Amino acid sequence: MRGYKKPTVSIIGASGYSGAELTGLVLGHPSVKLEKLYAFSQAGKRVADIYPAIGSDIVYERYEGGCESDICFLALPHGEALSLVPPLVSDGRLVIDLSGDFRLKNTEEHLKFYGGKKSPEHVMPYALPELFHETVRESKAVSNPGCYATSIILGLAPLVKSPLARLENVACTAISGISGAGRTGKTELSFSEMSGNVRAYKVGAHQHTPEIMQALDTDTLNPAFGFTFTPMIAPLVRGIYTVLNVRFEEHLSVSQIRGHFREFYRSAPFVRVRDTMPEVRHVAHTNYCDVHVAAASEDGSAVIVTAIDNLVKGAAGQAVQNMNIMLGYDETLGLL
Repeated sequence: MRGYKKPTVSIIGASGYSGAELTGLVLGHPSVKLEKLYAFSQAGKRVADIYPAIGSDIVYERYEGGCESDICFLALPHGEALSLVPPLVSDGRLVIDLSGDFRLKNTEEHLKFYGGKKSPEHVMPYALPELFHETVRESKAVSNPGCYATSIILGLAPLVKSPLARLENVACTAISGISGAGRTGKTELSFSEMSGNVRAYKVGAHQHTPEIMQALDTDTLNPAFGFTFTPMIAPLVRGIYTVLNVRFEEHLSVSQIRGHFREFYRSAPFVRVRDTMPEVRHVAHTNYCDVHVAAASEDGSAVIVTAIDNLVKGAAGQAVQNMNIMLGYDETLGLL
């Protein structure tokens, strides 16, 4: 459209994996313009120097405070966005934060799971589009969900938000690719340590646990159903594969549960309820979450499997999806 000015975008924390994924998505987006990329350790280097596949000549700058772009994404380590977001909101920027700093309403849970204090006002709407689309649409600043949380919530939400029967217990095992730990080098995540290896970590203590419970209308302090979460890491670059063993008060068939999921997600363009078992390779480099109801037993138990790309639907892609909703665009724009 002649004379149309595209909204401008800046990314703070642009040189990490999620920031790089965001950079590529925003550069390819037809209705926004990438203006500034901010990074700390990589300041002064071109994007193409660090990520040749992106191939951009934009130079990373050190963030000194203040952002003139219409939209600001923050893809920073936990704790660093707390002081940066409020001034951006006060300046009238649209803000999408990818860290856990503003997700939790309960400050006790934040202290327990993130190890740092925050003020009660440091909360922004939780921006999982499939559950909170209207809230996102009406918001100027939102908190993007975590990767594990996205894969788990989307596998459980139809059973909690629109229950077929009372949910009694959930035992969750989720496997993540190594990129979920970020770009900073760690010995235990090196190729020689992880090749041919799988291991569990943060069992019962992962920081995404309270946001999962919060999004499902309960909390870790007084849960409405039993919930155990075992995160695992495997020698994949990207992807999260989640297996949810659930138990209901009464027996439900696979066809009942699957039909319920299809109805619940009928207007969700990025959730695919599959008849066949999901695989990580089916969702890699996409913003899809694939869901499959794998089994159900007479004792009231059932198995639900989900798969996402942790860097796309679990981070940057979902952030762009939220931006689209906030700007009044089709939520799939730039993501298909």
